[in-house]
Amino acid sequence: MYPSRLLAIVASVLLTACASHQNAPVQTAPEPETGFSTRMGITFSPDNWPQELQADIYLPDSRHSVPAVLLVHGGGWERRSREDMAWIAEHLASRGFAVMNIDYRFAPEHTFPAQLYDLQVAMNWLHENADSYNLNRSAISAFGFSSGAHLVSLMALVADSRHPLNQPHGGDHARPVAVVAGGLPGDLRTFGSGKLIRQFLGGEQKDIPGVYEAASPITHITAGAPPFFLFHGAQDMLVPASQAKDFQARLAEHGVEHELYLMYLRGHVTSFLTAGNAVEKATDFLVRHTLTASQLP
Repeated sequence: MYPSRLLAIVASVLLTACASHQNAPVQTAPEPETGFSTRMGITFSPDNWPQELQADIYLPDSRHSVPAVLLVHGGGWERRSREDMAWIAEHLASRGFAVMNIDYRFAPEHTFPAQLYDLQVAMNWLHENADSYNLNRSAISAFGFSSGAHLVSLMALVADSRHPLNQPHGGDHARPVAVVAGGLPGDLRTFGSGKLIRQFLGGEQKDIPGVYEAASPITHITAGAPPFFLFHGAQDMLVPASQAKDFQARLAEHGVEHELYLMYLRGHVTSFLTAGNAVEKATDFLVRHTLTASQLP
């Protein structure tokens, strides 16, 4: 047992060291951890929604109003569940964030923009229930991985625009103050018409090029975009690291604050399974953008 445990520790240390963090600020002491409570399986979709959707709510122990995070899982827009993100939800809650960890509708039964609408109504739910859960409406951020990263990024980038995707469920409430996107497929046009994207968007790119463009977060970046923290596996073969680098470059072109945490020796799945250090850095990023503001009188 001892040799295997030692190897696991060594591997963890090596993986933690094999990363680059671009635009990283000077490190400060982390906020002390706090206790939290959970409320599982809360329905957040409207009564007339095509499918009933649930979320798990994590609430930190605090006498003050707290910042919140909308947390969205991956799975190629067709599978997995919010349970995948539970460990991240627990980490965020222990750092003082209320967390809404949601499910959303799946392709191919439900095609784009159904999933985006699900996120928008989730944000609306957070705003409507802020007083009940002691949330700070002005400090709601979003965090997603893979297809979840795609959805939170798209929601954030169209929220303050007149784009049709921002109607009828979007608006100012759907704009997070900061975004964390891991394994982000930021430009769906570069993937051709693979099965996952084809069934998500409802057709081949050659037949619906406008849909592929509209569904690509990178096409919606403007100077008014919220700050982004990107983390990505450098050896990701499913969603190449060039997706994160190109997205970063577009953010830089528009003067949008951002950080990129590139994880070497990691592919798509392993960049999630071993994302502990990236999640810690991302949490620090969210703390700087939301937690301090929430504690002001």
